Amino acid sequence: MIAFIDEHRDQFGVEAICRTLGATECGFITSRAYRAAKRRPASARALRDVLLLEELKRIHAENYSVYGVRKMHHAMARAGWQVGRDQIARLMKAAGLQGVRRGRKPVTTRPSGMPDARPDLVERHFTAERPHQLWVADITYVRILGGFCYVAFITDVFTRRIVGWAVSASLHTTGLPLLALEHALLSTGASRGRQGLIHHSDRGAQGGFNRSSQHPLGITGGMGDGKQGLGEEDQ
Repeated sequence: MIAFIDEHRDQFGVEAICRTLGATECGFITSRAYRAAKRRPASARALRDVLLLEELKRIHAENYSVYGVRKMHHAMARAGWQVGRDQIARLMKAAGLQGVRRGRKPVTTRPSGMPDARPDLVERHFTAERPHQLWVADITYVRILGGFCYVAFITDVFTRRIVGWAVSASLHTTGLPLLALEHALLSTGASRGRQGLIHHSDRGAQGGFNRSSQHPLGITGGMGDGKQGLGEEDQ
């Protein structure tokens, strides 16, 4: 509030601003309280923040303005400043400093753009009364030293266990989701078909998911309108 009055006092005057704030009951402060606050000496924390801000800006610029909070915390420690990580985050936010993320977040679900007449047999009711009644499939990614690897996996809704998976360095690997489905069928002994089993996947364009519901292994296939809630890696 003090900063707001400082910014607009030359245009409107202190008394007028305080009256307006008082009328709106939004952050009310009297002109007397404002002037008392301006006369009050700066606190030790405020004085230290001024020094730290200048040092943060200098170190951030020296490192090509790419350091985030974690690396700035380490850099400040190397420079001899004993500053908490939360304080670094607060000061960087106040100064408008932020890090740069490497690369970009992979896209694991793309609309296919093709009409699909197969019904949604689940309609977002992801419940089951027994094992191997409903499987849901998804693709996620995992960060590795070389970039990303992609994982197609199938979860049994009743047991919450992953019953099949497949891993690839590329999202464009042909049949990655089908490999996960075949692994699930083999690992559960359902390779010859299992009566009443529904395999549900989203309407994606990744090779395999659009075909997996039609895989001739004696299961019922269905397609959904979107992701089933099997989350991606937490960033």
